[in-house]
Amino acid sequence: MSDEEKEEEKPFAVERAKTGRAKCKKCKCPIEKDTVRIAKLVANPFSDGKMKAWHHLSCLFEVFAKQRATTKRIDDPEQDISGWEDLSDEDRSAVLHRIEEFENSSPFKTPKTKAASGTKKRKVTHDQSTKPDPSSNKKPKNSGRNDSVSSSEDVSDTSGSSKSPEKVRKPTRDDAFEVFQQLCNDVAKVDAYTDKTAIVRKMLTKGSSGDGFKSCVKLWCRLLLPGAVKRVYNLQSKQLLKLFSRILLQDEDEMLEHLEQGDVAETIRIFFEKSVAVKPAAKSVLTIQEVDEFLQELSLLTKEDEQIHHFRSIVRRCTADDLKMIIRLIKHDLRINAGPKHILGAVHDDAYEAFQTSRDLNSVIERCLEGSSKIGKPSSSPGQSSNTKVTLALMTPVLPMLAEACKSVEMAMKKCPNGMLSEIKYDGERVQVHKKGNEFRYFSRSLKPVLSHKVNLFKNYIPKAFPDGDDLILDSEILMIDTKTGQPLPFGSLGIHKRTEFKDANACLFIFDCIYYNGDILLHKPMMQRRRILRERMTEIPNRIMLSKVKEVYNSQDLADMIAKVLKMGLEGLVLKDIHSKYEPGKRHWLKVKKDYLYDGAMADSADLVVLGAWYGTGNKGGMMSVFLMGCFDEDHDKWLTVTKVHTGHDDATLVLLQDELDMVKIGKDPTKVPSWLHANKPMIPDFVAKDPKKQPVWEIAGAEFTNQGVHTADGISIRFPRVTRIRHDKDWSTATTLNELRHLFKKNSESIDVSLLLPSNSECKQEIDNKIIAKQSTSLDIGTISDQKLKSPLKKNNKLKIETSPLKKLHGKSEINTDCAVSSSSKKINKQKYNGEGTNISDQEDEGKAEFYTFIDKDYIEYTAAGIPLNWIEGRKPRNGLPSDAKPLHSLRSSELKANSILKGAPVSLASSFRKSKRKSVRKVLKTYPFTQ
Repeated sequence: MSDEEKEEEKPFAVERAKTGRAKCKKCKCPIEKDTVRIAKLVANPFSDGKMKAWHHLSCLFEVFAKQRATTKRIDDPEQDISGWEDLSDEDRSAVLHRIEEFENSSPFKTPKTKAASGTKKRKVTHDQSTKPDPSSNKKPKNSGRNDSVSSSEDVSDTSGSSKSPEKVRKPTRDDAFEVFQQLCNDVAKVDAYTDKTAIVRKMLTKGSSGDGFKSCVKLWCRLLLPGAVKRVYNLQSKQLLKLFSRILLQDEDEMLEHLEQGDVAETIRIFFEKSVAVKPAAKSVLTIQEVDEFLQELSLLTKEDEQIHHFRSIVRRCTADDLKMIIRLIKHDLRINAGPKHILGAVHDDAYEAFQTSRDLNSVIERCLEGSSKIGKPSSSPGQSSNTKVTLALMTPVLPMLAEACKSVEMAMKKCPNGMLSEIKYDGERVQVHKKGNEFRYFSRSLKPVLSHKVNLFKNYIPKAFPDGDDLILDSEILMIDTKTGQPLPFGSLGIHKRTEFKDANACLFIFDCIYYNGDILLHKPMMQRRRILRERMTEIPNRIMLSKVKEVYNSQDLADMIAKVLKMGLEGLVLKDIHSKYEPGKRHWLKVKKDYLYDGAMADSADLVVLGAWYGTGNKGGMMSVFLMGCFDEDHDKWLTVTKVHTGHDDATLVLLQDELDMVKIGKDPTKVPSWLHANKPMIPDFVAKDPKKQPVWEIAGAEFTNQGVHTADGISIRFPRVTRIRHDKDWSTATTLNELRHLFKKNSESIDVSLLLPSNSECKQEIDNKIIAKQSTSLDIGTISDQKLKSPLKKNNKLKIETSPLKKLHGKSEINTDCAVSSSSKKINKQKYNGEGTNISDQEDEGKAEFYTFIDKDYIEYTAAGIPLNWIEGRKPRNGLPSDAKPLHSLRSSELKANSILKGAPVSLASSFRKSKRKSVRKVLKTYPFTQ
């Protein structure tokens, strides 16, 4: 045999990547040009020979850790790796370092011979190293630890079948897959977070028999959290049904019809029980190690025939419930409503926080168990530092810090009392950039690798932008920038198929945070310090690598001006960050300001649309219509057009009622069954269409903004982030928004922003806010025509109540405002009237200050000044000075609150001239505070 043939026989190959086009077989990310890559020789499906499956260097050793102990690994690089002699000394050292690291951490078999390259022998297993000498009275090294810790070392990190040849641990009751399923059922039955955690903790400490846990903690946690550290199977619900229709010899169409109930695992279970080709096992005999090994091998298969063969290898050993749970593991959803916080909280008090930072489940659990004598307990007492926290790791994604919705300027000032950085909210895609030397990784908000065509070019610019930045973790947003105008392009323009539409545009990375720089972890540094590092170390590259635009804000006027500016520019909004804030992975401690968030949606874009169709929901909403197709009428062509699909805004009770109220016809997304009155593109063809659109309800749909993405047929106009804000019982199809009206709303989108709403301390701003809130939220209250904008709350209809009004004179600084209004239950109108008699304001003019906040104390409605001074009360029930913790801004008073605590508020009252003056003050307070419900 020639030397060349011997070279080809070697099971591995190594080289520097030539083009950067090949993708790693494990992580699916491209292997950058000129970086060391290593390949396993695998069977070639297209010929009798073998082919090279290339991996990142680190990824290959992760594969080694998950495969059987008997599967070939690298023992001697010179004997096992083709191309070893061609590597530089530096590259050889990198490979040898990886081998040594793996051998030191792996509990697998000892190599047959010592590696010629000087690599060390593999360590013996934990079982051997801790086994006591029968002739000695000494205890094992780890005998002081909990059984759950030592037993977890007996099992491989990923597969229970990966055991040392010298010792094979006999499966225990806690290894049974049946026990795992029972725990999932128990967790699903309880709702409270603490209850779920307690159930898991009990299992991981006492075990199924109550005499101690005798299985692998890491394996249990990995199976309980299939969505946290995902294996990729590329098997969607319909593909699974296709496979099992062949395995079980069942009708695929029948299975698809049953899938409309929303749970593919339940569908497969039912048809498994009905199958005559393959019968379910009478008793569960599987172990969690066998299931984990099965899933690991399934993640490596891509061909349909291979997947079917693999499923058949385990189906005959499954009960119906076993198979159902395996499918749920494949779908990354156990239906137990428990996530990392529930499960990791059962392992250690610090485990969840550590996982948010590192996302390395195995490392988190190992560190937590090493630092703790018992599962579920911290290793250090309060006030002491804990050694269990796991810091971030370069090239491993960190859970991004998030922002909660900011509903008003006042909320922002309250949440950021130290001052804030007001930063433009870029309408792009969140990207976390990791740089380690010349190696780059890019992760999305969901911690998945970003598509290469979006980010590959940045490896040429990031080193120039950070000339001294060897190792970095940056938080950023990527979006398209018009190179001629410098303006950002709309969301969705990053798609590879969109490039021809945006020829004069570049993908630009806007950097807004830095959490790791040249070995320094910056998570606990204040926001201003992290920002200063970016400002001092970063060199902007126009239209390629840019620093996000920010402004320091310390008062409400500046913030309102900033919000108004970005909204008029058509940008998405702002992100507000306290200047002293730390970077807290996964926490929503920033604030996001968007038009549809402000003042309970008073500034949101909305349209009154007709329900034209619906789709089946999934999960808990499976089998019912829960996603709805909304549209408008085109008067010019006598057609109904689609505008948006919406799935938020209805509670569960309303959804149940809608199943009967909506008159729908099932068409099953069949384009041939779409009625002639509806014009819908293929992606928007629903499961159900309206029997008669003119008899369908009208819903108010609000969202962030009107957009034009082209998928909908109403000139492509749609609503971004739509939600149902109310059902318009007062409208029918003839008064709903038409196509021409929708065009007008879309055109006037940015022009119609009323920035006066942003400062509610201004009386005109308050009037506008209150009018919008009343118009949107209180149509069910019969309040008549509102012509006085000073009246903030609708009055409950009361036929016995008649209040005549007179002028209100109240000083605000140097100005005097005169307001006259009348409320009459007989006319149901509030009209301006001239002053024609003696009258006084219902609010006590002797009280100083202006009402800024309100609260309900029992059934008493109390207003407060900004300083916390109460302005009205019933005699004998005066509240203490100081703003209560549940006080809210006066402008945010909702109609729903008024329905439950109907009050007479804000209206001047005329008292007869003969009314005793000594009683006027107390009567005014009673009228202002008295709830109609009493």
